[in-house]
Amino acid sequence: MRLFLHELRTEQLLFWRNREAAFFTFFLPIIFFLVFGSIYGDSTISGIRGASFLEAGMIGYGMASTAFAGLAITMVIRRESGVLKRIRATPLPPWAYLLAVLVSTFVVFVVEAALIIAIGRVLFSVGLPDRPFSLLVALAIGALAFAAMGLGLTSAVRSAEGSSAVVNFVYLPMAIISGTFFSPKGYPGFLKAIADVLPLTYFTKLTRDLMVHHHHVWSELGPISVVLLWGAIGVVVAIRGFRWQPREG
Repeated sequence: MRLFLHELRTEQLLFWRNREAAFFTFFLPIIFFLVFGSIYGDSTISGIRGASFLEAGMIGYGMASTAFAGLAITMVIRRESGVLKRIRATPLPPWAYLLAVLVSTFVVFVVEAALIIAIGRVLFSVGLPDRPFSLLVALAIGALAFAAMGLGLTSAVRSAEGSSAVVNFVYLPMAIISGTFFSPKGYPGFLKAIADVLPLTYFTKLTRDLMVHHHHVWSELGPISVVLLWGAIGVVVAIRGFRWQPREG
C-alpha cells in the first residue's frame, strides 16, 4: 500500500507538471464549455436548456479526453521511451503501478467534472445534480471502462511519434458524433448508426439522465451495460496486447 500511495502521488505530480497534457486533457473540455455555454447556454437543445445539455456533454467529452485519449498517449510515450521497461525492473509491483495510474486518472477527471459543474452553476445558472452519489458511481464506471479502452488502444500504436495521431483519429470523431456538443437527432442516417454503437454516446446519455432528468444510476442499466461491455472489450485487448517494452519497428 505504501508503494501504491507513493506512486499515486508521483503520477499526480507528473500530470500537473506536464503543461501540454494538463491543457489538452484537463482544461480543453472546460474551455469548450465556457465557449459553447456562452453561445448556446440559453437556447434549447433536444428540449433541454443549452447550458444543461452542454454541461453533461462536456463531462462526457472530458471522460474521453482524460481517461481514454490522455491515458493512451501517456502510456505509449512511456512504453516507447523505456519508462515502463524500467518500472518492471523496480520493486514496484506492476499491478500497483497500473492501479496508481488509473486512480490518478480518475482523480484528475473528478476534479475536472467538479469544475465543469461549478462553472455551470456560477456562470450559466445550471442546477446542481440532485443525485450526487449516482453521478459519482456513473463517473467511476465510465472512467474504468474508458481507461480499459485506452490501455487496449496502446496495442495498436507502434511509436510515440504516432500516438497523438492515432488516438486523436479515434477519439475526436467519437467525441463529436456521440452528442457531447450537439444533438444527434439531426445527423444523417449513417452517422446515427455509428453513434448508436459508440460507448461515449451511452455514457453521455447516462450523465444527462442523471444530471438533467435526475434519474438514479440503477435505473440506467441499459447505458451502463453498453459502457461496461466496451470496457470489457478494452480489458481483453489490453491483456492480449499491452506491452511493457518498446515495440520494434
